[in-house]
Amino acid sequence: MSLNSIEEIERAIGALTPREVEELYAWLEQHCPPPIDTRMQSDLAAGRLDTAIQRALDDEKNGRMQPL
Repeated sequence: MSLNSIEEIERAIGALTPREVEELYAWLEQHCPPPIDTRMQSDLAAGRLDTAIQRALDDEKNGRMQPL
């Protein structure tokens, strides 16, 4: 089966069993991480969030936070 358009892909996904949908989600998570996750992991690894994290921890420690 050749899938040449988004519409064909959508129809094919719509025909999947619940188990096949789970397998598709697992495959997508492994091969196509959401951009925000990739960026967040990169920023964490590079230490670009260290200051913001420390500020949030200090605010919590010093009672400067409110429940949502």
